[in-house]
Amino acid sequence: MAENTYQLDAHCQAILEEYREHLPLFEEMKQKVQAQLKQVFDEAGLIVASIEGRVKTEKSLAGKLELKGAKYATLADITDIIGLRVITFYSDDVDKVASAVDRLYKVDWENSVDKRKAHEIDSFGYMSLHYICSMEGCPYRFEIQMRTVLQHAWANMNHDTGYKSGVEIPREYLRNLNRLAGMLELADEQFSQIRNDLTDYRRRVQALVASGNLDEVPLDGDTYRSYLQLRPFDKLNRRIAAVNQAEIQEVNLMPYLAVFKDLECHTLGDIGRLIKQNNDGAYQIACYQIGLTDLDIISSSLGPQDLCIAHIVRSGGGKKELKRLFDTLNGENSSNESMAEFLLQQVSELPFMNQ
Repeated sequence: MAENTYQLDAHCQAILEEYREHLPLFEEMKQKVQAQLKQVFDEAGLIVASIEGRVKTEKSLAGKLELKGAKYATLADITDIIGLRVITFYSDDVDKVASAVDRLYKVDWENSVDKRKAHEIDSFGYMSLHYICSMEGCPYRFEIQMRTVLQHAWANMNHDTGYKSGVEIPREYLRNLNRLAGMLELADEQFSQIRNDLTDYRRRVQALVASGNLDEVPLDGDTYRSYLQLRPFDKLNRRIAAVNQAEIQEVNLMPYLAVFKDLECHTLGDIGRLIKQNNDGAYQIACYQIGLTDLDIISSSLGPQDLCIAHIVRSGGGKKELKRLFDTLNGENSSNESMAEFLLQQVSELPFMNQ
């Protein structure tokens, strides 16, 4: 680019030349920092919405130098040549990201800014945490901004509407923007609070499950997953496997959550009683299914499936309820009805039906 393209003095022109010379280095640094952040987040199990990065364009740098180039002795004095932005889902994750950044890089605390401490009513979209960082052996610093998805969305909306751009906004629209900012800030806080409450709930549930107080634990996805850790169907599956000296192949038993709910199990205690009351029936059904075969591998789902079958037929559910069971587990299929009819005929002759 021609030397006189920008209105720069010799000092600023020298800074711009330094920028051009080191542009490949800046691109490499940006990619390196992005990769390092991703790695440390993955290792910590911290899920973020995105890790963005950019190197300041020559035009943008030249504009900055035209306005206030005299304050910079060298290119290294400009802290945002490389800029990165970490966008989190939750507001309390911003502090976790900041802690990771502090461990990875040397933070220039004098030039770093925590804009979350602002209390103006229209400040929501500007509540990012900005760290100025450096890596060992490199004179050039870089900026990492950290904010939530909602803060990011608000900042982008403000940019599009011209808010904070110096254009006077009519009072009516300004009031609506400020109301929206307040709503988004409240939503940010509530998302984090809900997550914390759910975490506390899961811990309480795990404690109740571990203590055996299953009647106090409502049946839902979290509680059922904790219940499976107790391996409640193992004893029955081992008993069934012994018929053919078979191995047990572990499969995902979460699909049975919907089945147990259909069978009106409302607590984990209800599932425990279903297991106890139908254990012999499930075993007899399994023996009928595999006893005359040379099957040497059974699925860990065989026990819970036969428990549900035994419960349905003993309760008088009949073909309709058996078909519903197979539809839930295998997807709706025309063969499920004939399977249910055949199974009902065979099961009705087993000893447990007369007990």
